[in-house]
Amino acid sequence: MKAKVFDIQGKDTGRTVELADDIFGIEPNEHAMYLDVKQYLANQRQGTHKAKERSDVKGSTRKIKRQKGTGTARAGSIRNPLFRGGGRVFGPRPRDYRFKLNKKLKRLARKSALSYMFKEGNVKVIEDFDMEAPKTKDFIKILENLQLDKGKSLFVLGEVNKNVYLSSRNLPAVKVVKGSDINTYAILNAGKIVLSEKAVEAIQSILSK
Repeated sequence: MKAKVFDIQGKDTGRTVELADDIFGIEPNEHAMYLDVKQYLANQRQGTHKAKERSDVKGSTRKIKRQKGTGTARAGSIRNPLFRGGGRVFGPRPRDYRFKLNKKLKRLARKSALSYMFKEGNVKVIEDFDMEAPKTKDFIKILENLQLDKGKSLFVLGEVNKNVYLSSRNLPAVKVVKGSDINTYAILNAGKIVLSEKAVEAIQSILSK
């Protein structure tokens, strides 16, 4: 399949780029995308949550009242979870939320996400560009030219471009990544995806393995 190539002025260059059918034209596998997004979000969690249980709460270990004859339930410690100031029952403990996914499944998930976005008409290819200096105002102008100033967008470049990255860093709705660093979450979280010509080559080289 072919896609039109635009310049940063938003005008059609008259050229097209070939997009691989096995990457941008497959039937999206929703479960693969779900698992990949779930793993990505799980990996972001620190897992440092901790609540004090009865062994962690400060307090005397003295038996607070006699065992029988009080007319109330027996109690052996002031740190009992039933008392105010006592420990929590089965509270959260530090843990690692990461889990493993096979490489083939992750590759399928990225292909599915790209195919889904392409079918929805949310993928645009632009010619490779550079910026003389990091200027957010100039990058906003590019967004306006490409009609991307109203929602989230993901710019995928073929290689690291410091000026482009710095120009977009202060814009919360824009993310700039290399073609080798794309993930399913970033693709699906963006309203529009902008691929440079070199990024198309990089993505197809990685995902066609």
